[in-house]
Amino acid sequence: MQELQTILDDALAVFAATNDATMLEQAKARYLGKEGSLTALLKGLGKLSAEERPAAGARINVIKQQIEAALNARRDGIQQQALQLKLAAESLDVTLPGRGLAAGGLHPVTRTLERIETLFQSIGFDVADGPEIETDFYNFTALNIPENHPARAMHDTFYIDAKHVLRTHTSPIQVRYMQAHMEKFGADATMPDIRIIAPGRVYRVDSDATHSPMFHQVEGLWIGEQVSFANLKGVVQDFLQRYFERDDLTVRFRPSFFPFTEPSAEMDMSWGDGWLEIGGCGMVHPNVLKHVNIDSEKYLGFAFGLGVERLAMLRYGVNDLRQFYEGDLRFLKQFN
Repeated sequence: MQELQTILDDALAVFAATNDATMLEQAKARYLGKEGSLTALLKGLGKLSAEERPAAGARINVIKQQIEAALNARRDGIQQQALQLKLAAESLDVTLPGRGLAAGGLHPVTRTLERIETLFQSIGFDVADGPEIETDFYNFTALNIPENHPARAMHDTFYIDAKHVLRTHTSPIQVRYMQAHMEKFGADATMPDIRIIAPGRVYRVDSDATHSPMFHQVEGLWIGEQVSFANLKGVVQDFLQRYFERDDLTVRFRPSFFPFTEPSAEMDMSWGDGWLEIGGCGMVHPNVLKHVNIDSEKYLGFAFGLGVERLAMLRYGVNDLRQFYEGDLRFLKQFN
């Protein structure tokens, strides 16, 4: 009996001094494991006589129960200690003022769009908008793009179904605006000039360092009785000079071809050595005016298109278009 009391006292002391769950399980094995001291006594019951065995077994079981109770109590104690330490480390003082949210900022492309809109509005242009999913008619047919034109091919255009596409340019906005304008004033009436820009997202099957399947365009349109190529060059040059804040910036036109303008030109700009292509332009094709019931014998107009991301890249010194859309905050925070 004295040996059992010694084992119990030793186990209680060891358990009480242990503050680590792993060490506690190791201590348990010293008493209750396969080679533990209490287990050895249980195995030795077979050496006792039949008369002594029940009483000895009962005494050992009582000690075993006491050791197990002390073990479970210490396990709970260690768990509670760990919980209290964790709560203390993660404590929250609800009386402290809130940390607040970091101030956000506009995306560089959004900044560029806002700058473009502000500059054109300052010279009398309205900002027009339209759907990004367009019909074949508005995206192609109304813009004098023939059935066999490469732009209609699936390798260039995202088709929703046989009749609808993700718009490949913002020119459909111009068509819709002219239609609404003519419905308001009538084909026989003298209509006021149409002066709009059409900014927005466009989609094409293209992706590399200088292209993206989704990007932004801004297109301009001016329709009136006294509109000329000279007006076109003056508007574009005035915009670019104010956008880049350079009075020495010059613009030149190179002959080109677009189905919706005639004559057509590529626009280049320069403020030093060399020229950089910046967009396309031209006088609105009579067939486009015909689709919206505007008399091409009485009214003329010009249209132009600029890439918003390209303007942003030139203004901010970015050399890879993809950086605008990778979501890397290290890049985007530079503009806030």
